[in-house]
Amino acid sequence: MSDSAQKTVTIALAGNPNCGKSALFNRLTGARQRVANFSGVTVARKEGETLHKGWLLRFIDLPGTYSLSTLTMEEKLAQEYLLGNEYDLILNIMDAGNLERNLFLTTQLIESGRPRVYVLNMADEARRKGITINLPLLSTLLDGPALMTVARTGEGVDALLDLLVEEAENKLQRRGVSVRYDSHLEEAIGRLTQHIQTHLGKQYQQQARWRAIQLLEGNQGLPGAPPPNEHLAIQGEAERYHLAAMHGDPAEVLLANGRYGFIRGLLKETVQQQFFAVGTLTLGERLDGILLHRLLGLPLFFLSMWVMFQTTFTLGKVPAEVINNLFSWLTEQAAELLAPSLLREVLTGGILPGVGGVAVFLPTIILLFLFIALFEDSGYMARVAFLTDRAMHIIGLHGKAFIPLLMGFGCNVPAIMATRAMEHPRDRLVTILINPFMSCSARLPVFVLFAAAFFPEHEGSVLFSIYMIGIVTALLSALLLKKTLFKGISEPFVLELPPYRLPTLRSVVRHMWEKAVEFLKKMGGVILAGSIIIWFLQAYPREVTLPWNPEERLAAIEMQLPEGKERQEAIKALQAEQSAAEQEGRYLGQLGRWIQPIFAPLGFDWRASIALLTGFVAKEVVISTLGVLYHSGNKEQLQEELLQEKLTHAMPRHVAYGFMLFTLLYIPCLATIAVIRRETMSWRWPLLSASFGLSLAWLSAWTVHTVGGLL
Repeated sequence: MSDSAQKTVTIALAGNPNCGKSALFNRLTGARQRVANFSGVTVARKEGETLHKGWLLRFIDLPGTYSLSTLTMEEKLAQEYLLGNEYDLILNIMDAGNLERNLFLTTQLIESGRPRVYVLNMADEARRKGITINLPLLSTLLDGPALMTVARTGEGVDALLDLLVEEAENKLQRRGVSVRYDSHLEEAIGRLTQHIQTHLGKQYQQQARWRAIQLLEGNQGLPGAPPPNEHLAIQGEAERYHLAAMHGDPAEVLLANGRYGFIRGLLKETVQQQFFAVGTLTLGERLDGILLHRLLGLPLFFLSMWVMFQTTFTLGKVPAEVINNLFSWLTEQAAELLAPSLLREVLTGGILPGVGGVAVFLPTIILLFLFIALFEDSGYMARVAFLTDRAMHIIGLHGKAFIPLLMGFGCNVPAIMATRAMEHPRDRLVTILINPFMSCSARLPVFVLFAAAFFPEHEGSVLFSIYMIGIVTALLSALLLKKTLFKGISEPFVLELPPYRLPTLRSVVRHMWEKAVEFLKKMGGVILAGSIIIWFLQAYPREVTLPWNPEERLAAIEMQLPEGKERQEAIKALQAEQSAAEQEGRYLGQLGRWIQPIFAPLGFDWRASIALLTGFVAKEVVISTLGVLYHSGNKEQLQEELLQEKLTHAMPRHVAYGFMLFTLLYIPCLATIAVIRRETMSWRWPLLSASFGLSLAWLSAWTVHTVGGLL
């Protein structure tokens, strides 16, 4: 863009065929136009110019094209100019009455990162169809000014010239909005972006995301795509193969679906049509009419969540019992086959109770992720985010924040990393801080165990209530933060609405398999190590001095009670009392007594307090800790029912519910704290998250214990 006496800006006209682009070009340039050939070919393009408010506006009228990935000669030449030439601004012209078709090219222009002005031409025909467009919101969501024109009559042309001059004087600055895809595509794009930034020069790093998308689409030869690079080619093909294997469709189809999802979400936000002809609605539009209904949408979502939890419990019991019996058998075999030794004690008293106590919940977790995969792959999860957009605005956020929150049901770590897609720093920080309140899969074993032990008739409903409390707490916390630390108005954005589709068996199975492997890796890593450490702390010191003599108490029982059932029960009670006293004298018991004053007002004993303390490392360790602490070390078989029975004797029902709430709300795990520190580049926010969550957890559990005790 020239800053000389004759200020000049070069504008490329891009749009679909039959959108009125050439008619608008003629209106803008009048007689000041000429025909030129593209370099090296005989295909012509029109060039024209006009003077307006001291600026020379040079227009390049390119052949119409539906996308930047098609192969006809004229379309290819338009692509090459748009992606490779030096110009200042894209004037993206669309048919206002057929925006869904025209916006596909727009999504690719957005991804290319070039400055853009949007013209919705044929406005008169759109009005005749009863179409109303929210232009200010559309401009914000597309990150570029938009206006309506009728090239045939000249309506809006003068306003367009004024706008082009205004944009030129404002240096054509943009924030760089981007189209967001599903989690698998975003992960692949992220990996390729990192490879591009590592293996290519600085001149290719500014638009690394765009170039990564080109690699996934197989468009390495297009202008603006990365130059030939063997490492990038291998990585690109690997990512394309992985996506095709997971979804059953090639990467370019998945990207196209993502773009159309962006388009549907954009149109749902900005376009209203007053009249629909009966019988013209597609099946997807009919489903959206129900699932996105203002009154029915959210109740249907909550109903589907309740069905998910109920089904998960019902179907998960059978395989859970098989795993439970397997670990019981392994414990019994280890006790019988191994000679008395430290190894046998570690296996039967630490590793097998700890790991087995968590492994039994693997079927439940797999089933939960089965439902989540079905919701995501069918397109329903995106509708849920759209539904909640209105509710999110009430608390000062928008629906885009709900996507990382939904991911938090799986794991808070990648969910917090997903907030990178949020442009506004305040919104991103708020979403990061409230994400730990979303119940990740690591907490699920705790909830399943306690719900089965204390609420056997209402397991699904209790679990549903815990998840809902987490969601409500997150939303109310966001409202508090936006009213205090992060005041400001959230900027609107496009919520993608992908097409409805039947999930493929391959995609669903692969999704479940990845989650199962991730869970098993945790069992083989942090849970195994945690179980051994906890066993050591509860097994040492070996010799514990008791305030009373067990032998004297045993002799007194044998003297006072005759042989029979009463004497055996008294001896068992003495052994249990001795075991409990010895445990309290060991390292773990000493630590439990030290922190007990903090948890005593909540009704938790020292074992429950220790379990919560170890849960800071990873929430799955809560269950393995309880499995170790409530396993006496005798020849009893390890059974989930045995742990449930011991828990029901250790605390009343209302205290158990308070324990579940405390597990839901208190300090995030170590990995989550670390990722909050990394994403915010400060220790201030992870410390705030930990202290805020711990305070909420303590107050919630105390309230439940106090009210429950009165009732």
